[in-house]
Amino acid sequence: MTINGKNSSLRKAGLFYLVFVMFSYTTGGPFGLEDMVTTSGPGITLLYLLILPFFWCIPVSLVSAELTTAMPVEGGFYRWTRAAFGDFWGFLAGWWNWSASFLLGGAYAVLFADYFSYYMPQMTWWQHYLLSLTLIALLTWINVRGIQMVGQVATVLEIFIFLPVITMIVLALTRWHFNPFHPWTVPHQATFKIFGVGLALGLWLYSGYEQLSTVAEEVENPQKAYPRALAVVVPLSIAAYFLPAIAGLGSAGHWEQWHTGFFSDAARIIGGSWLGTWMALAAMIGSVALLNSTILTTTRMPFAMAEDGYLPDVLTRRHPRYATPWLAITVSAVIYAMLAWKSLGQLISVYIWLRSATTVLTVLSVWKLRRSRPDLPRSFLVPGGKVGLVYVVGAPALMAIVALLGGDRFATIGGAIALLLGPAIYLFLKRRPADDRGES
Repeated sequence: MTINGKNSSLRKAGLFYLVFVMFSYTTGGPFGLEDMVTTSGPGITLLYLLILPFFWCIPVSLVSAELTTAMPVEGGFYRWTRAAFGDFWGFLAGWWNWSASFLLGGAYAVLFADYFSYYMPQMTWWQHYLLSLTLIALLTWINVRGIQMVGQVATVLEIFIFLPVITMIVLALTRWHFNPFHPWTVPHQATFKIFGVGLALGLWLYSGYEQLSTVAEEVENPQKAYPRALAVVVPLSIAAYFLPAIAGLGSAGHWEQWHTGFFSDAARIIGGSWLGTWMALAAMIGSVALLNSTILTTTRMPFAMAEDGYLPDVLTRRHPRYATPWLAITVSAVIYAMLAWKSLGQLISVYIWLRSATTVLTVLSVWKLRRSRPDLPRSFLVPGGKVGLVYVVGAPALMAIVALLGGDRFATIGGAIALLLGPAIYLFLKRRPADDRGES
């Protein structure tokens, strides 16, 4: 590849690094599920962790595997949706995904600083914010270097996270004291919180399996690598959530105290202060891994949309040495930094509206493209024929509807506003002259 008169080659990732990057983005570790326990109850939480994948990430993974083999293009599901349903819905898939990443990018940086305060409890607000900005800047530089370096960093981070988690599980099996399924639900809790908010958290945990399609052109032999990576990552993610949760509840107990960060407390109860400190460090590293892969997957969206004329053409600029879309990466990172004083909290319930909308468009695309583009070379097909197709489309759509209807008022209002901004921005951009949109 030659860029601006200079020789440049895009460093691609093989299957090994793709697995770690995908796991890092979709899961990263068990951290984040703790609030499900005190929101829905131990029994419902464990049930969600086992059952939700069959209605959410497994069908989405099958769809992603088929469409990646058929259309392995930069921008992934955004361009699948555009090919299936046209410019308007394609734009919404891309815009909703990119804007959803703003909520997560800044929040993961904040979570890192929150966990770091375990070691520096006297940290001031400006030190907290500066630490968040430093992390964003470092991971932006890594992402500009390309997917291969991102994969190497993700591999090291995930191995570090696995070690204390596995240690806690093994020790917990020898110190089992409680029924991890009791109580099934939180006593005297509102129904929408038990099923709606808890379900939204579960969908968030199991979201993102279509996201790595956005970097298909940066993966070696994506038609084979993606289905194989998904076959490894999906069961690994289920185990990474369920096993630490049931081990912690069965050995450490105190289900009513499970909030964000409690895994370090559970590890301390199970193995002592050394394991608690190790787990707190793993949780902090988990935020780094999530942000690292979030920058990789979501920053290709504005690049692809700029290539298609929806966003300023300047966002298509590639780095002269690494051939990565460095300006799209940098612009996204600046927005993350502007939001780095926020935290996940209720933002997840708004985020799930945007994520559910893009996921539903993605699964609908496989149905539409089967009819409109049967000529596409698909080396992988969703199994089960028509029944399998109904399953991979219907199950995620049903889960999205249930989760959105079960949300609280903040989620409903915030999520509806976030979705409606998409059509408004599309109409605004369509009013621009063709030259301003990069069209000729």
